[in-house]
Amino acid sequence: MDKIAFQGELGANSDMACRKYFPDMEPLPCQTFQAALDAIQSGEAALGMIPVENTVAGRVADIHHLLPEASLYIVGERFLPINHQLMGVKGADPAKFTKVISHVHALGQCRNKIRDKALRAEIVFDTAGAARQVAEEKDPTLVAIASPLAAELYGLEVFDPEMEDAAHNTTRFLVMANEPDDAEPEVEKVMTSIIFRVRNVPASLYKALGGFATNGVNVTKLESYQVEGSFNATQFYADFEGHPSNRLVRLALEELKFFCSELTVLGVYPADPFRDGM
Repeated sequence: MDKIAFQGELGANSDMACRKYFPDMEPLPCQTFQAALDAIQSGEAALGMIPVENTVAGRVADIHHLLPEASLYIVGERFLPINHQLMGVKGADPAKFTKVISHVHALGQCRNKIRDKALRAEIVFDTAGAARQVAEEKDPTLVAIASPLAAELYGLEVFDPEMEDAAHNTTRFLVMANEPDDAEPEVEKVMTSIIFRVRNVPASLYKALGGFATNGVNVTKLESYQVEGSFNATQFYADFEGHPSNRLVRLALEELKFFCSELTVLGVYPADPFRDGM
């Protein structure tokens, strides 16, 4: 059975995404995002399920720094509504809960309820790891925020089935592979992801993106970050709608290239149907 790599322990939200969208593949837990990407590069895993952004907590740290160096390709995207649950040892008294542990993003997505319950929050490796720790320590004052799958796997009791502060809490995942698997041009809705670095001249970013505006190409995501320890070398990650073979997209990319020192296409893939309801 082919494996699909994810960061975290069994029972993490990334594990749930793997099981939901690739039920015929074996989830491969990895300690770090780098380890997950390495597993794909080495061939240990055929695919990777990598979270990149959340509607409440924003972007997932480190990922966009790792993607350019990974030499991997985006072959799909998946959106997973996130259901955080408060769990502890069976039979514990909720009135005696004092500390809650979870991944930093999960804690951020539940901050209001954590405050309302007067719990002290502590960051740990990931959500599923938090559930495992609670199960191992058997401390009735300690609770974790994790997924329904984690509660099931580690035999914990759920004391609040809806800890997330926002009902729209959703994480977007990129499906990564060693080889490109570009969507065909005739696919109705296509996303393209790129990494580019503009020339260090005034208005270069404005001019570089001008082709998208004049050609009616919708840029859905644009992020910048510094590279090579310099405040002058700025790299950008962008997602936009459309296939590079489309005439208007091709014209937009040609204009972008004129103002870029580097441009890499990370993937051309079908848009997740979840976008239609956004």
